[in-house]
Amino acid sequence: MSTPDIDSLEYKKQFIHEATRLAVESVEKGWGGPFGAVIVKDGKIIGRGQNRVLLTGIPVYHAEVTAIIDACSKINSKALLGSGCQEGNLKLIPRPEGSLDPSPERSQMLKGCEIFVSGAPCPMCMSAIYWARIDRVYFGTTLADASNIGFDDEFQYIDFNLPYEERKAIQVFPGFEREHALKACEAWMNKTDRHPY
Repeated sequence: MSTPDIDSLEYKKQFIHEATRLAVESVEKGWGGPFGAVIVKDGKIIGRGQNRVLLTGIPVYHAEVTAIIDACSKINSKALLGSGCQEGNLKLIPRPEGSLDPSPERSQMLKGCEIFVSGAPCPMCMSAIYWARIDRVYFGTTLADASNIGFDDEFQYIDFNLPYEERKAIQVFPGFEREHALKACEAWMNKTDRHPY
């Protein structure tokens, strides 16, 4: 039996198919919208997620977020979390050449992974993907497809491009009690054993 080419698009189709299966299951069980996601490392699924907003009443319970949580929970030893031990996805690695991040090293998170999503990520999920340092995003349906069935995330992308005072969806008050809030930044900078993530 020959070894599969895990980098081929043909091999990767199975992952978008699994993400879509999870999305359909979410709809059929009444858990949430038609969105599913899987996270893949070295050609194997390490995290699965489904939209479960209707099941939980939690508006951030999106497929991508739950897949990230699932993948990280498998990488990290629960006994070490919060103990100051920096293993698993908290292990420090150098920032890639050409990165816009000025920090010389960050926690690994899900670097080296890919995410397959049944539909285009909303802005919250895309941000979560960035924070997780996932290398590649593959998605099936587009923002326009989602809008056609009542999930209009595109307006959020548009609103985020506007200056705070011109945003239409939510009123934003930047710099409110900034001097007081800077105490949290000072606490972080004064922490001698801080761990960049």
